[in-house]
Amino acid sequence: MTVHSAIELHSDAVLADPYPAYRALRDAGSAVLLDQLGVYFVGRYSDVRSALNDWESFSSARGIGLNPIINEAWAEALICQDPPVHTPRRKLMDESLGPRSIRPVEDTIRERAEALADRLVAAGQFDGVADFAHDLPINVVMDLIGWPQDIRPSLIAIADGSWNAAGPDGPRMREGLGQLQRMMALIEEIYDNRRVEPGGYAQQLIEAAHAGRIERETAIGMMAGYIVAAFETTISAMAAGLYLFATNPGEWDKLRADPKLAMQAANEIVRMESPLQNFGRYVTRDTVLSDGSSIPADSWAIVSYASANRDERQFADPDSFRIDRKERQNLGFGHGPHGCAGQGLARMELAAVFTALASRVARIELAGDPERSLNNVARGFSKVPVRVAAG
Repeated sequence: MTVHSAIELHSDAVLADPYPAYRALRDAGSAVLLDQLGVYFVGRYSDVRSALNDWESFSSARGIGLNPIINEAWAEALICQDPPVHTPRRKLMDESLGPRSIRPVEDTIRERAEALADRLVAAGQFDGVADFAHDLPINVVMDLIGWPQDIRPSLIAIADGSWNAAGPDGPRMREGLGQLQRMMALIEEIYDNRRVEPGGYAQQLIEAAHAGRIERETAIGMMAGYIVAAFETTISAMAAGLYLFATNPGEWDKLRADPKLAMQAANEIVRMESPLQNFGRYVTRDTVLSDGSSIPADSWAIVSYASANRDERQFADPDSFRIDRKERQNLGFGHGPHGCAGQGLARMELAAVFTALASRVARIELAGDPERSLNNVARGFSKVPVRVAAG
């Protein structure tokens, strides 16, 4: 028997606070048919984790969006491919963003984080997005990738909005599609003119394509993937972390007392406010989920990382922010073949900035009302007014 729901997952009200809707859908069952979309919602932790591992049943090869336009546009993106095509291309990205590759920039990230913390303490009050979360991705990570200086601000401005294009057809999706097209045109121009800084990951991809090891479209799709893996989601997580510590002062005290908790704090931030909430998957065959419910072949499903990360079946008191939480196996960085290639870099940046702040700041407080950026896929803030007290 199919469980149905009238929840409109992409309405403004749900996007602003999706967690009550996720809980209702989890409680309804492992697979819930969203009547408005004709798509199944998979939101329980065990089912999401299984689906992310089972690429043969929950395929990315037809796209991860909820409309055919985006899925055609992203056909060469790494997130829209399955093994065996996915495997060698993913290897290229792992070589760029894996532990061995990012280790040489660890000192640079730590030094940049400490300089940022000094400036913020001196300022006393600042915006947690533009003044805080943008700093490392723009000044370290974009150097690592080799994006030209002149396009960096525009890349950040359009990357977040472009995720809207992966939602169902509507005004938000259409606006996001325009932003995505601008982003892809920018990347194509950079590729065709080899207009990247020498020594970065983007140059490696361009050289691989011009040497015939990969196609032009593959290189462009993977360069777009770097935008997500390396900085767009990290910006969202950094701003969310600042908000979470401002609204949970006891957790800030824990970090100040034990800075070694910084990496656990990074994981908990991503669990609480998963920067990418949901992706679509094409279900290739009849599939049975953990409660015995099933999704028929040739259906579309929304696989929800964010819902899984708040599942009380996996996490005790899942709506509470606890940086010393023992359950660390959250799905905010994905899982399986499509686990986030840049997760090591993201954790390194998050741990560095909050370690630097913890050694200088006694208290973080909101200095005004934060503003959410409503998005069909991504979750983040457009503004987080913050004040800090040195200590």
